Amino acid sequence: MGHAKTSYVCLPCRGSYKQPYDRDRPHRICPRCAEPLIHVGSAFAAPPRRDTAAWRALSVLLHAGVHFHKSCCGGPGYRPRTLREIRERMAYARRTGEPFADALVRYDLP
Repeated sequence: MGHAKTSYVCLPCRGSYKQPYDRDRPHRICPRCAEPLIHVGSAFAAPPRRDTAAWRALSVLLHAGVHFHKSCCGGPGYRPRTLREIRERMAYARRTGEPFADALVRYDLP
């Protein structure tokens, strides 16, 4: 049985690559631009390369520390897809003092 694959992302190229996870080699390099790839998790589905707004939203999520790892059978949980959803959750985090990463993965805002 082969090793499970996980996703790596290059934000400058807007590229996503599925590769086997190797604990001994955690850092990967983009085959297009030679920049470091970001490990995003096995439950990641990349937006289309032309969708700049979705890649901007993904960039905010990744820089806040949000990843797409499976949590048992339910997948990674809720992840905002638009900049509007991200702005709403960041405003909520500022208002309540909740960490940005926690506010970004909330399904509903109170």
